[in-house]
Amino acid sequence: MNKLLVLIGLVSLSLISCAQPSSPMASFKVDGLTMVAPPRPFDSDPMLEIEEVNAGWIALVPFGFSRSGETGVRFGSDRQWWGERVEGVEECIKKAHKAGVKVMVKPQVYMHNDWVGDMEFDTEKEWKEWENNYREYIITFAKVAADQSAEMFCIGTEYKLAAQRREAFWRSLIKEIRTFYKGELTYSSNWDGYESIPFWDDLDYIGLSAYFPLTDDKTPSVADLIDKWQETKSILNKLSRREGKPILFTEYGYMSIDKCAWKAWEIEKERHKLPVNEQAQANALEALYTVFWKESWWAGGFMWKWFPNGMGHEGYFDKDYTPQGKIATKTVAKWYGLDD
Repeated sequence: MNKLLVLIGLVSLSLISCAQPSSPMASFKVDGLTMVAPPRPFDSDPMLEIEEVNAGWIALVPFGFSRSGETGVRFGSDRQWWGERVEGVEECIKKAHKAGVKVMVKPQVYMHNDWVGDMEFDTEKEWKEWENNYREYIITFAKVAADQSAEMFCIGTEYKLAAQRREAFWRSLIKEIRTFYKGELTYSSNWDGYESIPFWDDLDYIGLSAYFPLTDDKTPSVADLIDKWQETKSILNKLSRREGKPILFTEYGYMSIDKCAWKAWEIEKERHKLPVNEQAQANALEALYTVFWKESWWAGGFMWKWFPNGMGHEGYFDKDYTPQGKIATKTVAKWYGLDD
């Protein structure tokens, strides 16, 4: 009788174990850089510097623009930088592929003095107008991605409220894109909104803008940062298991200033007051890679950001997110070189 009970117990435990969803495995690590759109065509090959840090991917961001309270999405103007227009994106993809670098096309809407995550409209008519305008913008660059065989496409970035309110629109947009684009799809949720995205099941990756605030220490140690990451790591692992999708950091990065592992959206506003701190940036990146790189459910990510041939920066280069010419260059090259 006791043996029978033990056997029943073992079978029950086995069934429970089988019922637990396992973490999906990413088939590769995305060792990516977000390449700032160049204002003008390249004078020299921008991929040479990218290869020096062993990056195998780049993200291209052709910005669109919206005004707070309005339904329009403006893009492709001759007044925009060359790298944000169709011809510039096409040329950047061609140069990347020639160098053996893979590409994610990531159209992203900028809203001056506001944030697209808070965008909301009072009427169904306004929502429909915005959907039509946004669809035109996204489909334009999804077709560029398809024509140039870009390996990944991001359908949107940080539309916190719109993602919740307009689920049917996002699902229809994904379905339409899949009729002509054969690469992988993701969406980039803000770090505090990923739990409320209703359409992860229609995508290939759970995408996150991973600016999680960890500590406001000026120069936190790698060990302290690793410890600060543990709760978030556990939550993301559970999310990955629940949705059956690997997690991709569609954006991550740290400025080279004091307190860079804290609230990036706040310290950006006061970075002119904060001293340069390259070690803080290097420590923050080292900790992130140490925590996530070995996890099979973490697909890697795209570091924000990289100025091709030095083009595109608008001051504060020494305090910006880029690791170029800083201590963190070696950190990135070390980790990105692991899969070579």
